[in-house]
Order: sequence, then C-alpha cells, then structure tokens
Amino acid sequence: MGLFGRSGKGEPYDWLVVGLGNPGEKYARTRHNVGEEAVRLLAERKGVTMKGGRDNALVAETRFAGPDGDERTVLAFPITFMNDSGQAVSSLVRRYRIESPEQIIVIQDELDLPPGELKIKAGGGLAGHNGLRSITQHLKSQDYLRVRIGVGKPEHKDVGKGHVLSKVPKAERELLDIRIADAADATELIIARGVDAAMQRYNGTQ
Repeated sequence: MGLFGRSGKGEPYDWLVVGLGNPGEKYARTRHNVGEEAVRLLAERKGVTMKGGRDNALVAETRFAGPDGDERTVLAFPITFMNDSGQAVSSLVRRYRIESPEQIIVIQDELDLPPGELKIKAGGGLAGHNGLRSITQHLKSQDYLRVRIGVGKPEHKDVGKGHVLSKVPKAERELLDIRIADAADATELIIARGVDAAMQRYNGTQ
C-alpha cells in the first residue's frame, strides 16, 4: 500500500506543514532556515509550542479553519539537518496517518527566486534543493505542496552553500521577515481555500 493511507490508530490528520531548515543556533536566521521561521510563526499564531518527540522533529498539533470546519494540522520542523529532512517527514506521515502527498505543505528557501519573492507550487521538480530531494526520496512522491520563499542566487554557483548558510544583510533580512509572514498566511490560505486559491493570490505580481 505504500507510505500513504496506512491503517493506524486514531483519526487521520488533515494536514502536515513542514518548515525546512537546519537545527541549532549557528543556523538560526540564515536564508536556509526561512521555512523553519514560517512554521514557528504559525505555531506562535496558534499559541502552541513546538516540542521534540520521537520523529526527529519539533512538532505542534493544532487546528486551522478549513472549508468544512476545523482542519487537524501538524506543524513540524525536522531536526535531522536539511539533507535528511525526508526521514522526519516520512515518520510524521505514518504517525499522523496523512493520506496523500497533497496534504503536505513544505515551506522552503528557494535559490531560483529573487530575495523576497514568494511562490506556491504543487509538485514538480526539486530545483537542486537537498531538503526536497530527501523528502521526495522518502515519500516516493513529489506531489506535495511547496511554499517557496525566494533567497536569490549568489553571483558564483560554487558559493551556493555559503550563501544559504551565511547571515543576511539587514535590508534583505527585513524583506525576508515580511515574506516569512506571507508564507505563513499562504499556508493558512491553502488549508482554508485550497492550493489554487493560494496560487492565484501569491503567484501573481508582488
């Protein structure tokens, strides 16, 4: 039967929202951790605390307004390091009985978008993102939804890693903070009205 739709205890959850990043103070507030910041902001808005558990992730369980009432939602930040994010995601899918990859929202940094641009994407390629590559390998699907926060490309391709892990200049940091809030809003909109509504709202001009 594969990873999705497995039988287990309790009611399946409606959504799994995953913010990508690296654990530890060293990586906080870097470009690579904008996904983590967005998922923490969602937890803050809901007044829930993300706690460590058995799935190599910090997790909070909550509810968001959906089209037919409250949607049971798991907010998660994998603490495996970016390249192994899929370990935590596949474990959470099993534990919370997520029935389809379209019920997973991954909030991530995106080199292919200019700093401060936000785009919603359903499925598709990985654009060289190691976190997405790991998730796709573990889920055996790339049909999950992505909320992509642009962090821009460095001038030279070979300094990509330094670019996403280095501290961010003040003006760009302020722009990213705005987009992190937008990413949280976009996630709530996907849950409330579906991915098409969110694409319509956010994939136009900014």
